[in-house]
Amino acid sequence: MTQAFYSGISGLQTYSSGINIVSDNLANISTTGFRSYNAEFASLFENEMNTGASLSDSVGVGVQMQATSMSNAQGSFSLSDRSTDLAILGDGWFGIQGDQGDTLYTRDGSFGFNPDDALVTKDGFYVLGTMGDNISANDTLTKKLDEIKLGASTAQQKLRFPKTLTYPAEPTKNAKFMANIGVGKEGYEIVTTGAHVIDSQGNNNDLRLEFEKKPVQAPPGTQWSVKATTQSHDGSVVYATEYGEISFDESGALVSSTLTTIDNNGTQVNIDLGLGYSGIVSIDTPVVPGSSITDGTVGGDLMGYSINKNAEVVATFTNGMQSSVGKIAVYHFQNDQGLDRIDGTHFKVSDNSGKPMFFTDELGQNVIGAEVMNFALENSNVEMSVGLTELIIYQRAYDANSKSVTTADQMIQKALQMDA
Repeated sequence: MTQAFYSGISGLQTYSSGINIVSDNLANISTTGFRSYNAEFASLFENEMNTGASLSDSVGVGVQMQATSMSNAQGSFSLSDRSTDLAILGDGWFGIQGDQGDTLYTRDGSFGFNPDDALVTKDGFYVLGTMGDNISANDTLTKKLDEIKLGASTAQQKLRFPKTLTYPAEPTKNAKFMANIGVGKEGYEIVTTGAHVIDSQGNNNDLRLEFEKKPVQAPPGTQWSVKATTQSHDGSVVYATEYGEISFDESGALVSSTLTTIDNNGTQVNIDLGLGYSGIVSIDTPVVPGSSITDGTVGGDLMGYSINKNAEVVATFTNGMQSSVGKIAVYHFQNDQGLDRIDGTHFKVSDNSGKPMFFTDELGQNVIGAEVMNFALENSNVEMSVGLTELIIYQRAYDANSKSVTTADQMIQKALQMDA
């Protein structure tokens, strides 16, 4: 009787805890980034009973909650209309930091910008990552980066991306020309070609080349004079004029050129007319419009930020240029189930979880080790059908143990009455 009494009480306590765990899971079925927990039970202790010459059996005299384990199953994804909403596809945790410097970890990627232009969670925690160090104090991009290397796991910082960011103009330093200027008619036919060149102030100027066959030729090839002019796009201001001579062989291939550079409102531009058939040629075919290749970029203003699958924060500008300006950190642990849960979606490091770390590639560089999706959020990984089934099982187990306690109590009462 006593054994039944105490076994029932331990069952009531244990299955009550199990019901609480399942109820908490079901209550957070709509919580973004929620991780469900499973209850693990164990016998409190057992008594062995002899039932024959060679057979034995055991009778449990209680049950206890052995552990609660986190489920690492991937939750489903829901689409969002915000580019700062992120979801991790695979293993990993976002790192977030409060005002007191305490670091927590979450799968909830509901991020946005606070008034200080910092990337934060909806609760105000700062999102951690590696900045590109390519934004100046006056919110100007200092260099274009295609990728940012993730720093050490202990050196991640708050991410700040200004609402206004300027892509500085990059002046043109090289201009290459390709054209067939024909064989020409001495003295009066001028062939022109040109290119757009950027000066140090970001102005889009014109570089104009004028080719004229010289009246006196020295066979077997041909000789031409060339005039180069840099001017404003509307032609109202001429910045520089340079003259040179070019020579072709009898097949029309370029042999030499004395025109090498020209000033473009303070910036020297290298003029490349090619060699042989790689640039300017003089062939007896109809003259066709030439083409040019130049470097340099006009300035641009920020259009917005986007985040790619490698967690790179990419800034896009009105001049069509893009640059990475930061990288969101994705942490990993040796034992995710060892993390201590602070609330529904926030966790902290424990002795069982191990220290936060980053995965590395074959070159030893830190990588995020997962894919990050923007315009998406990870839903809770709770499965309602499983949770409801477990709730029914625990409820029935609770009822059975309750009846066991009631029956044991009635038996004790009868035994006491018999003694009287």
